Amino acid sequence: MLTKLELFQAFVAPAIFISAAGLFLLSINARLMAMVSRLRVFHREKRLAVTAGKRQEAIALQSQIESVEKRAEKIKHAFFYLLLGTIGVMATCLLLGFGLYAPEALIFAVILFVMSVLTMMIGLGFYIAEVSIALSSVKEEDKFYGLIDSLDLIDEQL
Repeated sequence: MLTKLELFQAFVAPAIFISAAGLFLLSINARLMAMVSRLRVFHREKRLAVTAGKRQEAIALQSQIESVEKRAEKIKHAFFYLLLGTIGVMATCLLLGFGLYAPEALIFAVILFVMSVLTMMIGLGFYIAEVSIALSSVKEEDKFYGLIDSLDLIDEQL
């Protein structure tokens, strides 16, 4: 049976994980919103290119759209697993509280806490995967704008 002091000490670890997850979620949300904004711009530019009959530019834009969508999918998975892990850590806190009255709840709390941390690690794995391809996406974008600039020069010469 836990004393109130031991219960308070047991709450500290999950609380730290909740705080850390919150910071990661804030960062992931910012990345996701930037990707959504970029996708909107790419879709608008693609529609304009198709309307203007600029087929090569539309193809290049579609490539960029697909690249950003793949990154956004990784971010979505990171967000989901971190949220799931955070919910698990919160439930761990509840089970620790129940542990004052039902000691068997402590066993479930430990199991749930370990599963929640593993879930958060999966989310961070997706986050790492997205961050690792972010630079290559920027390089692709640079090539894309170089292509558009060269196509615009050709159009002007014609």
